[in-house]
Amino acid sequence: MENWITDFMEQYGYFGIFLMIALENIFPPIPSEVVLPFGGFMTTNSDMNVIGVILAATAGSVVGAIVLFWIGLQLDVERLEKIIDKWGHILRVKKKDVHRADAWFDKYGIWTVFFCRMVPLLRSLISIPAGMSNMNFFKFVLFTTFGTLIWNIALVMLGASLGEAWPKINEYVGVYSSVIYAVLGAAAVVFIIWFIKKRQTKSTS
Repeated sequence: MENWITDFMEQYGYFGIFLMIALENIFPPIPSEVVLPFGGFMTTNSDMNVIGVILAATAGSVVGAIVLFWIGLQLDVERLEKIIDKWGHILRVKKKDVHRADAWFDKYGIWTVFFCRMVPLLRSLISIPAGMSNMNFFKFVLFTTFGTLIWNIALVMLGASLGEAWPKINEYVGVYSSVIYAVLGAAAVVFIIWFIKKRQTKSTS
């Protein structure tokens, strides 16, 4: 897949970068850690420039995020409630759990979107719960753009500075991803334990 991505980008330039990053947001198996550094490398041996690559990548990322945001809008709280009415007794989830999660996202969702745009895989998927919570569209686009811009600038600049050694960035991003996933996994375990204990306390009181 990596060779196909780089060949496509070489052939179509800025549009190729835009399209690859848009697809990367919708289909995470297309890795931005290949597209962005290679885009940076292309500025060293073509008439493309760093600013153009960053703008094309950011535009593609925002478009892809909006598509997933729209999908999230179709899976709003009311539809989740209908699912819980039917399957909640099996999933051990109640309507108030959904409302609590929705309220949390309403309170912290903007910053969650911003920071998750700099985490591989989550940078794409975070757009769905943002849509589900009916986040203000303007704020969603604004914080998505800011978070994406930081990620894009970092990887494109690294690709431009490393030149032909740009594939090494995959190793660094892999380590970064592993650390982030480990932290998120540990946080998820702590949250689940806290949530279970809280429900047990309420049921016995």
